Amino acid sequence: MIAFFWFVFGAGFALLAMAAGVTLHVRRRDAFARVPVVDDALIERIITDGAVWVDDDEPLDLDAIDDEEERFWSESWDEPSGDW
Repeated sequence: MIAFFWFVFGAGFALLAMAAGVTLHVRRRDAFARVPVVDDALIERIITDGAVWVDDDEPLDLDAIDDEEERFWSESWDEPSGDW
């Protein structure tokens, strides 16, 4: 019975390791498939000009972030109690 337990435990562990390897492989493949926005020529322009503008889609919705920040700071805050 103990041998069966160790067999099932080892098989489960091996399956878990294989699943982790597959997900790691997929993540690496997706990460290397992306074309970097900032390359060596753009870095040289940053060094010479001090700034650079890239025509790329904004990865974040800045208006939504501003709205959420305004909502966060407009909330009322309870004063801490002296219990701690």
